[in-house]
Parts: sequence; C-alpha cells; structure tokens
Amino acid sequence: MRALRAAILSGAVVAGSATAQEPRVTLLGFEDLDGWAEDDHLAAFTTFRETCLDLTDPDWQAICAAATAEPDPRLFFETFFRPVLVEDGAEALFTGYFEPELDGALRPSDRFRYPLYRMPDAARQAQPWLTRAEIESSGAMAGQGLELVWVDDPVELFFLQVQGSGRVRLPDGGFLRVGYAGANGHPYRSIGKELARRGVFAAHQVSAQRIKAWVRDNPDAGQALLHHNPSYVFFREINQVPPDRGPLGAMNRSVTAMRTLAVDPAYTPLGVPVWLEKDGQEPLRRLMIAQDTGSAIKGAQRADVFVGTGDFAGRTAGRMRDPGRMILLLPNERAFALFPPDAEG
Repeated sequence: MRALRAAILSGAVVAGSATAQEPRVTLLGFEDLDGWAEDDHLAAFTTFRETCLDLTDPDWQAICAAATAEPDPRLFFETFFRPVLVEDGAEALFTGYFEPELDGALRPSDRFRYPLYRMPDAARQAQPWLTRAEIESSGAMAGQGLELVWVDDPVELFFLQVQGSGRVRLPDGGFLRVGYAGANGHPYRSIGKELARRGVFAAHQVSAQRIKAWVRDNPDAGQALLHHNPSYVFFREINQVPPDRGPLGAMNRSVTAMRTLAVDPAYTPLGVPVWLEKDGQEPLRRLMIAQDTGSAIKGAQRADVFVGTGDFAGRTAGRMRDPGRMILLLPNERAFALFPPDAEG
C-alpha cells in the first residue's frame, strides 16, 4: 500500500481530477461492480490469502488475521474493503500472460541441443555484456558448466526468455521449473514490431504463434530476426515451488491461473484485490489479486491476467487484448482517506 499512500501524500492522486500527473479517483459501491454477486468469491479469497500475510502494515495485519478465521468470502471483502476506481487518462488495456512449457533433458543429445544457461560471473560484473548474437555465436559460454538444461526448440527458448520463467518437461515425466536469474544488460527489442516494420505482417496480425511459424519457415532469416533482440536472459532452478503450482510472481509467491493479475505498482499496490471487468470476445468479470508486475504493464488501467501453464494457456493469453476497467478494493480506512470532507467533486 506504500505506493498509493505516497501518491496521496504527494498530491499525485486527487479525487475528482484526471490528468497524466493527477489520476482521477472515484469511490464506488459493490453494487457498481458488474457481475460482483455472480463471482466465485472463495476462489479469489484463497488466492488473496497466498500473499496477505506478506503485507506488514498494521491495518493489513488486522485484515489478514480476520482472513485466517475462515469467514464467508463475499462478506469478508464487502466488510473490509471499498471499491476505488483509479484512472490516469489512458485507455484501459488488459492482456494475458502464461508460463511456457518446453521439452528438455538434463543432458544434451541430438534432439536436445539448445541450453538454458545460468548467469556467468562475467555478465554480473560487466553490464551491458555480450549481445544475444555474440553469446550464441562466440562460444563465450562453453566449458564453464553453466548449462542448466537442454531443450529441443530455439524458438521456444527465445519466448521462454521473453516470459522470464517456465517449466521444462523431462523425458522421465518429471518437470524442472526455471526462473529469471539475470540478463546481459541490453535493452529488449520486440521482434514482432520488427516484422511489422518490415511489412511481413500488419501490426494487428502479429502474435507469438505467427512469429514462431515465420521463424521456423525461414531458418536463416529467422535466426537473424531473433538476434534483432540483443537482450539475453539467464535462468536458475526454482525448486521451492512444486511443479503442480504456479510460478513465483513479484511477491515471491506462486501465482494462480485466472486469479492473479500483473499490475503497475505505481498505481496498484501489490497484494490488493482488484475487480476486473474485461470486455472483448471473451468477457471476464472476476475478482483478481494484484500479485505480479511486468515491464510492459504501465498505467492505472493496465493489467496482465495470468492464464496458466502450457500451450493452451499461451494461445489463450495471446488472444487477450481487450478494453474494460479495473477497480481496486482498498481497506476501508485507506479508501476513505482519499476523500477528505473538504475534497472537491
């Protein structure tokens, strides 16, 4: 809650105003939330408790203590929270993200030839370090024992690096979960935007599936396209999270499919419940929990829905690019503090 409190104290969040510097804040009632009564509040409550105890301010501690008493979930949220709409003047945009799942092995073979690397000391000590093209063509990683696991598809490896975490399915049926360990210090460049710039696809046609297909159909040009992005991500094994649970989010807790939201913490404090009204072809009216962040998630009405793990989740996430609105559920005291008696509007 520190981010929102700091914004209040600095005057950046002002009830009744709406500019890029002064977000508009509107106090709502639960009757204003479209579909509120029909949601599965128990599912949201279970996800909320995953990270509630990590919120250390006194008012949060009281709320989380109440959450341990197994209250009626809907009544719990309606008792301790008030809906607050925060807008910064930008149009709302809701997208999806997922945890990739690759096939791999702990030893290289003719099939599994593409390694995921641990971060080398040289990359920690010199930023920026080598580019993606230099890492993949210079042999700079060889002979250091930095290979974590080998996978069978360099294109899927590239997109795993974009996502930052994932699972690798091993030949014996087991799984190895990997997470972000660091990067080479070069800025990320979108290969989708590059394909659109070249006129290969119109901007609205670009998707992860189209990019993957194009790279595979054009091996030489495809490798050059991947090298257009100089950023390179290194991995570590995530062994504290069982494979049947979601990956770790920004709060260092497992995220939950279709209940975890990645947000901009400058506007949406981590840990708060968020009522999502996503429109589009697959509308969504659901209580989510802000438990993650993302480099592309910027703004008061910008969020990313965690869809799940694997190819189906990836396809679902890839279709998600919709308008709507999101409403924060703030603890009562904090919500009403945004609207002092002398506030205008």
